[in-house]
Amino acid sequence: MKIFVTGGTGYIGSHTVVELQQSGFEVIIVDNLSNSNIGVLDGIEKITGIRPEFEQFDLTDAVAVRDFFGRHRDIEAVIHFAALKAVGESVHKPLEYYQNNLNSLMNVLSSMREFGVRNLVFSSSCTVYGQADVLPVTEKTPRKEAESPYGNTKAMCEDIMRDLAKADQNMNLLALRYFNPIGAHPSALIGELPNGVPNNLIPYLTQTVAGIREQLSVFGDDYNTPDGSAVRDYIDVVDLAKAHVVAIRRLLDGKNKKNYEYFNIGTGNGVSVLGLIKAFEKATGEKVNYKIVGRRTGDIEKVWADTTLANQELGWKAEQPLEVTLANTWRWQQVLDKKK
Repeated sequence: MKIFVTGGTGYIGSHTVVELQQSGFEVIIVDNLSNSNIGVLDGIEKITGIRPEFEQFDLTDAVAVRDFFGRHRDIEAVIHFAALKAVGESVHKPLEYYQNNLNSLMNVLSSMREFGVRNLVFSSSCTVYGQADVLPVTEKTPRKEAESPYGNTKAMCEDIMRDLAKADQNMNLLALRYFNPIGAHPSALIGELPNGVPNNLIPYLTQTVAGIREQLSVFGDDYNTPDGSAVRDYIDVVDLAKAHVVAIRRLLDGKNKKNYEYFNIGTGNGVSVLGLIKAFEKATGEKVNYKIVGRRTGDIEKVWADTTLANQELGWKAEQPLEVTLANTWRWQQVLDKKK
């Protein structure tokens, strides 16, 4: 059974490809490699023994997307990761974010309908909740206007899926609203591999400890949180990848209760940025050189998930302890350092 994974050489995409292959699915990837590396395919192959099919093009090109679906008539389902994904960058480049993230999804959905592919799992985000009034966040928590164009694109993509599901009962669409993915595969063969200066906390942290970056900036220590730094729900990327396999199976087996569903995917625990730094130091024995700076535009104060619905409906639960996740992250950084 063939699954089409967009953005499959990216961070979450590559880990999901591994879990799909290890669950017996055949995978084909499309990625434009704008924020990933073709060498990721080697890592996937070393872990699973199978090199996934791969094509390089941009999903904002509707003609290319249609041509792709026309050539691959055996695709049963799609997992759509491909997107620009940096909150801070999106504030400065809103047009690029709207153009890329909305058009790529609409192109994929249009071709899916034309070629009779009915099942799609979408990579959404807790950013759709904005700064929630009540924590933890459940699926019944009202969505708020997002704090960044990135968050807005995720909310708009969900709206597109919801409206399409109403208009076309044959489509089965499912959004996973994930919280903050961190970590790397325990094999240290794949992990987060940003091009250039990382936008995400953990790769910046590990690069600082490795001496690639001079100092880690902690954005804000005056939030209304126990230690003043922002609080997030950090989920291990392999746990997150497994949630996608469960979601795909739900659609393929016809277990979905509606033709548009959405689930929170997190751990249910809020951890502050300063708390995460301490946990990293404890897990690895390394010291992190950091400084407190002002708040960053687009960031929310605190958010963590209530994952009851995903636990009960999907039968999925985050399992990896934070210290193990952070140790895996550091091992991955050390492997990267050796490659240089």
